Amino acid sequence: MNAPPLPPAGISPTDLADALARLRGQSPLVQSLTNIVVAPWTANVLLAAGAAPAMVDNPHEAGIFAQVASGVLVNTGTPYDDTTQAMKAAVDGCRESGTPWVLDPVAAGGLPWRTKTARDLLTQHPATIIRGNASEISGLLGGGGGRGVDSADTPEAVLEQARTLAEQHGCVVAVSGPVDHVTDGAVLTRVHNGHELMTRVTGVGCALGALMAAYAAVTRPLTAATAATAHLTVAADRAATECRGPGSFAVALLDHLALLTPDDLAEAVRLS
Repeated sequence: MNAPPLPPAGISPTDLADALARLRGQSPLVQSLTNIVVAPWTANVLLAAGAAPAMVDNPHEAGIFAQVASGVLVNTGTPYDDTTQAMKAAVDGCRESGTPWVLDPVAAGGLPWRTKTARDLLTQHPATIIRGNASEISGLLGGGGGRGVDSADTPEAVLEQARTLAEQHGCVVAVSGPVDHVTDGAVLTRVHNGHELMTRVTGVGCALGALMAAYAAVTRPLTAATAATAHLTVAADRAATECRGPGSFAVALLDHLALLTPDDLAEAVRLS
């Protein structure tokens, strides 16, 4: 299938291939303050893609480590008092050192404490990239959230909210869904790859946030968010052709994250 035409000033397949080559060449160190459900999976996704994971999420070390990490993920999936303090310390470290960081506001809008935590972190120091499903992106702007971690909206339905959020915080907003939407408020890129089995393995979206942090260490934010999305979804397309169900899909996804070459990515990604 031929890729749909790119919008003016959009991201090209060559841009994504170059980003993957830089990721593999630099192996960025990604500090992941993520939830207890997905930590091992997130680390394995980073390793398979070509990055290096570091799960430093305690308040005593998070701020220090953020200053030496290549990129930082803050994921609000299972927040606790101490890990929330670690998130604040890590964001402070990012502000002091200029380390790019990604916010994944899991279940924002539906649960007030974590929603406030996510908003406070953005006020403390704007994220480089905000990644979430449509309901989470809406939730950051006052929406009611989804059904737990599942979205009740589509990326298309919250596109204007995503643009508003990007403009407010001077960042890139990536909205995950059947077609992923990535915007900096001015430019919009859609990624049309991906497979339904991605929704049957816990933590695929959370790991995408960490992968965005890895790419943000080696390229500009709009390219980083798009490249991470393309890397994961193209690998998912390939994994789905050889699996029997969610279990074998998860293993195959890790394999194809590692096997995907820059040329493969440029050839297979479908952008509009």
